[in-house]
Amino acid sequence: MAKKVVKAKKAAKKAAPKKAAKKAAPKKAAKKAAPKKAAKKAAPKKKTARKPNAAFMAPLTPSATLADVIGTKALPRTEIVKQIWNYIKKNGLQDKKNRRMINADAKLKLLFGGKGQISMFELAKIVSKHVK
Repeated sequence: MAKKVVKAKKAAKKAAPKKAAKKAAPKKAAKKAAPKKAAKKAAPKKKTARKPNAAFMAPLTPSATLADVIGTKALPRTEIVKQIWNYIKKNGLQDKKNRRMINADAKLKLLFGGKGQISMFELAKIVSKHVK
C-alpha cells in the first residue's frame, strides 16, 4: 500500500505543473489572438469614390478687377484660385522669407483692396468678393 501512496504523490507533483502551464498558456494565446481580430475588422472597409461638390464646379463670372488678372471667361471657383496662383508664381509675388504672404503688384493691389500684402489664407475671401 505504501507504493500506491508514493505513486499518487509523484503523480500529483507532475500534474500540478501541467495545470499551471495550461492556465498560463491561454492568456498568451488570448493576447496574440486579439490583433488578428482587429486586422480582420479593418480589412472589409471599402473606399468610396469622392464626388465633387457641385458648388465648386459652377462657373462664376469674374469682376473687371479680377478679369485683369485671370481673364474674362467664367470659371469654377477652384480654377479661379489656380489662375491667381499661376499669376503670382509667374510674376514672383510670393514673399521670399514668409511664403504664406503674397506681395501685390499694380493689378493685385486693386484686387486686394489697396493692401500691399495679404496672407494666402485671405485669397479665398478676396475671390468671393470679386465673382458673381
